[in-house]
Amino acid sequence: MKFFDFTWNLPITDPTWIFFLVLIIILFAPMFLNRLRIPHIIGMILAGIVIGEDGLNILVRDSSFELFGKVGLYYIMFLAGLEMDLEDFKKNRIKGLVFGLLTFSIPLGLGIWSSMEILGYGLTTSILLASMYSSHTLITYPIVSRYGLSRLRCVSITIGGTVVTMVLALIILAIISGIYKGEINQAFWITLTVKIFLVTFCLVYFLPRIGRWFFRTYDDNIMQFIFVLAMVFLGGGLFEWAGMEGILGAFLVGLVLNWMIPNLSPLMNRLEFVGNALFIPYFLIGVGMIIDIQSLFTGGEALKVAIVMTIVATFSKWLAAFTTQKCFHMHKDERGLMFGLSNAQAAATLAAVLIGNKIEIAPGVMLLNDDVLNGTIVMILFTCIISSFATERAAQKLAMSEETESLSEKPAEEEKILIPVANPDTIEELVGMALLMKNPVKKDGIMAISIINDNNDTDAGKARSSRYLEQTVKIAAAADVTVDTAIRYDVNIASGIIHSLKEYNATEVVIGLHWKAKIVDTFLGTMTENLLKGTYRQVMIVKPLMPVNTLRKIIVVVPPKAEFEAGFYKWIERVCRIGRQLRCRVHFFAHPDTILYMKDYIRKKYASVHSEYSEMNNWDDLLIISNKVNYDHLLVIVTARKGYLSYDKSFERLPSQITKYFSNNSLMVIYPEQHGDPDEILTFSDPWLGNEFQTYERWGRWFTRWYKKKPKRGS
Repeated sequence: MKFFDFTWNLPITDPTWIFFLVLIIILFAPMFLNRLRIPHIIGMILAGIVIGEDGLNILVRDSSFELFGKVGLYYIMFLAGLEMDLEDFKKNRIKGLVFGLLTFSIPLGLGIWSSMEILGYGLTTSILLASMYSSHTLITYPIVSRYGLSRLRCVSITIGGTVVTMVLALIILAIISGIYKGEINQAFWITLTVKIFLVTFCLVYFLPRIGRWFFRTYDDNIMQFIFVLAMVFLGGGLFEWAGMEGILGAFLVGLVLNWMIPNLSPLMNRLEFVGNALFIPYFLIGVGMIIDIQSLFTGGEALKVAIVMTIVATFSKWLAAFTTQKCFHMHKDERGLMFGLSNAQAAATLAAVLIGNKIEIAPGVMLLNDDVLNGTIVMILFTCIISSFATERAAQKLAMSEETESLSEKPAEEEKILIPVANPDTIEELVGMALLMKNPVKKDGIMAISIINDNNDTDAGKARSSRYLEQTVKIAAAADVTVDTAIRYDVNIASGIIHSLKEYNATEVVIGLHWKAKIVDTFLGTMTENLLKGTYRQVMIVKPLMPVNTLRKIIVVVPPKAEFEAGFYKWIERVCRIGRQLRCRVHFFAHPDTILYMKDYIRKKYASVHSEYSEMNNWDDLLIISNKVNYDHLLVIVTARKGYLSYDKSFERLPSQITKYFSNNSLMVIYPEQHGDPDEILTFSDPWLGNEFQTYERWGRWFTRWYKKKPKRGS
């Protein structure tokens, strides 16, 4: 045996080296292409051309590329449905339908004409070829997602149009394939319609119920990820059984699970990470391995077909985006993004050309010959390149315009949410709530602290605090958010939180609801009451009874005159962020005057949030809304500190009313930010004064007892 006996046999068939080479391509392609300002998606496709059978013949497009490629294609459509802003999609559904019809009919008409007049094909071949121009694949969607533009209206319109044009193109493919197979009859249409209806009904009706049950029952991160991935392939498999492409099922599963997986959550981060790191690049490399560049130089017909197909497909898609822009008075950068997303050809186009290349219209004569096959592959390459450049350019411009707009509206203070951690069972819930209400653009803005009592300065306490803070960091890191941590020594927890709010300039604090260990305990607990007296910052007290991603509605109860408080718009913004992340309705109960202020603010800044308003003039008894709050709703009660404008005497009955009517509901009690010096702040910020007051009180009680025990004269 020779020690240096290391020979290469091309193509490589060993699974270890195949996977190694693919990972090397995924790793280094972005590095080189970023220097050339070329989207790395193009690099994946070009790398596939080089290493494929028609390139250097390093790798064969075996079953692994088929498997991972299909997973990547499903992932693209699934993420498109998962990240879509459903409220914005509902508002723009007509525009999406119009764009879908335009981006289907314009390429179809131009494709039939060019195929018959320029290429000289028959009517059936021309129709199938033109349907390939009409369809498109959201290959460049990861670029949009990377720039954080997935919730723009032009993206929602394009995704809606993608579904329309893909369904119509696949119907044409099914009809032509069925004609030559002799399957087109009345039973064919009935069977196809019934199957599609049953599959869609099962996914839309049963999957949300199964998803809510699973997320509420199992909180293990790995189990949740596997569950979602299984549902994606279940949807794809069911649609393939119904006679349609599985990518439609993956997209529908994304829509169904949309509101259960917030954009800023550990689960969403894991789904995007795995897809963008492995499955989607695998699919792009596999697409490149199909392309045969040499066929363009072996004969003039293949080159002619490739040029005609690329020009017609690209121009017709641009014309559809241009027409949509003019019809709905959209910005030119929105048109550029719509064109970039809709120009790339891959999924349905590949399916159509491969099926057409196997259909015989005469002995030895295929419906789509080899020239069309090679021309289609080249068209896929160039449309993907053009799409990548167009999407990258438009996304950069839109991202810059959004950044400029956000800077012009930037608040004076820098947001920082403070989370005191003391109970390991509530850390995940508190961090999850903070992630929902933080600024989604920034990757920081959360501060976690652990308070250690000065009187109990032990190594065990410090080690326990370190573990709690490490757990907090891990939970936030799973959502790609950085958390600052600190351990603080103080006389009590309330004093530690108050000092931390000042030292770290935190804008608000999120704490868990006090658990009553004794009958004499108050509803909020001594620590929370001391905290409210010692700071004017916004305090949010949370009691989640179920995972926040399974909540279906937010009920917000607002007191009269709340609009006059300094933190009025701050808590509205936090509630709207939660509603937008969870994609659920937000129903406000407030005084008519307060509703006018809330409506105006939400309409300007959070128009995509589905908000409802009901008048509530009598705030004395929360019983009037108890029948509006279900077990899967989040009840938000906005209150106020004593002595401020929106404070009401009825607040004193809140603990008993909450315990009586809403003990089985997820709850958040908000004390808005209020200006002025906090009441009795010296008692909690200066522990020596507090101890002095307690000393006087003890002396008073001792004197009273001594006086009662003193014997009277003459006894």
